[in-house]
Amino acid sequence: MDQALFDLVYQAVVQCDARYDGIYYTGVRTTGIVCRPSCRARTPKPDNVTFYPSLEEALQAGFRPCKRCRPEEGGPLRPDAVLAAQADAVITAGYRERLTLSGLAGRLQVSTSHLHRVYKEVTGLTLAAKLNQVRLDKACELLRLGRMPVSDIGRAVGFRGASHFAAWFHRNAGASPTEYRERVQGGMADGPEYDIPAHP
Repeated sequence: MDQALFDLVYQAVVQCDARYDGIYYTGVRTTGIVCRPSCRARTPKPDNVTFYPSLEEALQAGFRPCKRCRPEEGGPLRPDAVLAAQADAVITAGYRERLTLSGLAGRLQVSTSHLHRVYKEVTGLTLAAKLNQVRLDKACELLRLGRMPVSDIGRAVGFRGASHFAAWFHRNAGASPTEYRERVQGGMADGPEYDIPAHP
């Protein structure tokens, strides 16, 4: 697990957020206990945490199930749903990077064809459309909240060139970044208004 994804899942642990329950399991090395990310026990320090993609792997590593959150109860998510959720987590953590299907598949240790098929079946989206959606949501947020230069916003969401970012944003949001900022900051809209293409 890379640092960006670790930070994302660890933040869920800090907030007792259940979004990664059944997808990752929190092994706490100082106690030898494995918990759900949403467990309300005392938050462990990040240096003492290892995240496992399955309860079985955590148990094989010598951890005991937490008696408070009981990660062994409730049944695991079906494998396809777990894989799709793990792909979502990688995209959410790494949208600033140059993500590719082969790169995602490599991180998740599955074939590209399997990942593409499973993700589309579970979510109804392609992985490219999901990455597009995450980047567009973040770009709209940055445009709404401040005066960061458009070129800097483009780099912040994974684009090296300002012109490429501006063309991509207009294609997906129906307005240039500057027009969108003026509209939302002028009170004409409260949030993102755009259509995500099925095949970006």
